[in-house]
Amino acid sequence: MERAGILSMQRILNYGSFLQAYSLKMVLEELGWEVEFVDYHPGKCLVETSEKKGIQRRMQKALEALRYRASFRDKLRFIRYKKTYAEQYFSLLGIEKNHMNYAPRLDLLVIGSDEVFNCVQNNTNVGYSRELFGYGNRASKTVAYAASFGNTTLDKIEKYGIAETVRDDLSRLDCISVRDRNSQDIVRRLLGKEPPIYPDPVLLYDWGKYIPERKPMNEKYLLVYGYSGRFSAEECRCITAFAGKHGLKIVSLGGIQNLRNTFMNCSPLEVPAWFANAEYVITDTFHGTVLSVVTHRRFAAFVREHGYGNSEKLGSLLEMLGLEDRKVTASAELDEKIQDEIGYAEIDSLLAEWRGEAYGYLKNQTRQWSGQYAYNASN
Repeated sequence: MERAGILSMQRILNYGSFLQAYSLKMVLEELGWEVEFVDYHPGKCLVETSEKKGIQRRMQKALEALRYRASFRDKLRFIRYKKTYAEQYFSLLGIEKNHMNYAPRLDLLVIGSDEVFNCVQNNTNVGYSRELFGYGNRASKTVAYAASFGNTTLDKIEKYGIAETVRDDLSRLDCISVRDRNSQDIVRRLLGKEPPIYPDPVLLYDWGKYIPERKPMNEKYLLVYGYSGRFSAEECRCITAFAGKHGLKIVSLGGIQNLRNTFMNCSPLEVPAWFANAEYVITDTFHGTVLSVVTHRRFAAFVREHGYGNSEKLGSLLEMLGLEDRKVTASAELDEKIQDEIGYAEIDSLLAEWRGEAYGYLKNQTRQWSGQYAYNASN
């Protein structure tokens, strides 16, 4: 059996990173590969940052959590969630907390999905690492699947003087596909060829088998899914008012917010069930939106232009799925936008075609590069 490696964000401690990594692993195994995860060495952050590393970073995040308005019980739940995440859940991916797998010999290396190309950022767990662009790997073939530059733009790449190096590394990849229009634009402008856009692995994989009939809680609830503290005081006020108006309990996953809610510490494989049984979902993340679509929820997505912005990837996803009306840029829009019904039959039809193209791209990695799915970066 041929060996494939996935070079991704599998060690980042959040559900979205886990689920996209797990989904891609399952898809590649369905296609007949023996799959393992590949690690990278974090690079220097090009953006000046006050973020700490290792234990100091975890302590910093724990202290931040204690300042939120959530109950003390939920604060402790969140700290425990972060503290025990690796021990509890890395084994589900087949990786070990303290054993790194750098540059193994492989038949195929798949870079992606997630923000593997997000090279201009202040996350000390990533930084600018050329390994995430395939540099120094020992695979016979190296491809990118639904890779994203996140909120890194070509202007930022040029500002920090890495455009030539990024171009050279991308040109060495055998095939490139991306997951959003910003990433497509960067590759097109650097290489002169336009890579296809394919769905994030969570949209590609069939998650139906992981959604049990039994509900995770008996009460009706509004699910809030976002990074800790990202919802502003005004946004939290509107979220609380909406939940109160509809008699819903507020449940938070993934991050703790300035809300009187219940933070749930669950396995990543239980997350789709929490989405599937929510009355509504409010999110400001890419994968929160993806999971809302997968589970056919009524949702609203806060699209942010500033700070650690998400407009490049999240705005592109909403546009491609015809869901621009779920985009919230001001808190006052929330009540109106979240209640509208969504025509999921049309979206499912679009996704079925998109998935077919993506499976074709991945299947072609076992053959000579040819056909409509094979974008060759070097030619």
